Amino acid sequence: MAVTGLLLVGFLYAHMIGNLKIFFGADTFDHYAHWLRTIGTPLLPQDWYLWIQRSVLTFAVVAHIVAATILARRARKARPVRYVHRPKVQGSYAARTMRWGGVIILLFVIYHILDLTTGTLNPNGKPGEPYANVAADFAPDRWYVTLFYTLSIVAVGFHLRHGLFSAVRTLGQRTARGERIARGAALLLSVVLVVGYLSVPFAVLTGLVD
Repeated sequence: MAVTGLLLVGFLYAHMIGNLKIFFGADTFDHYAHWLRTIGTPLLPQDWYLWIQRSVLTFAVVAHIVAATILARRARKARPVRYVHRPKVQGSYAARTMRWGGVIILLFVIYHILDLTTGTLNPNGKPGEPYANVAADFAPDRWYVTLFYTLSIVAVGFHLRHGLFSAVRTLGQRTARGERIARGAALLLSVVLVVGYLSVPFAVLTGLVD
């Protein structure tokens, strides 16, 4: 879970940085989107890099879910008899909602692909015009899309906060000082990710990007 989670986190940050190019205008953002399709050329045919990336990410997501399922089953087997009185779990909200958060994120990813990658759920989308598609998707009259996107990204932030801290512990961090640093870094990185992703739809909603 730690290794696949860190791989997915790396992609999330790279994707966020790419999204922020929308603030440099339509030409810059559209050029960036086109560039993604040409990475590796002429060694690789056009779009091959994207499909390799999608394959790796799909594998990482599936492996992450499988690992989560295995760990959940091990936890149940370790305590086959339910507690008569279960004490209140000590931990953050993010830690207590990791499983539900993961389900929400998975559903959001599926929606997001159908919305802005394939254009299936974006009635105003235009093939080959990513800037226009983003502007149309988060237009004020589609406020419900922005609301769903916001709730989903916040869920990603909670999931990331606990996931990053847990991954560092899994990979060997055990000192008290290291734990404090890991908690602070996980919180900071999560906030940066949430703010970075939400800046785009709210910029469209407020007219900063149109």
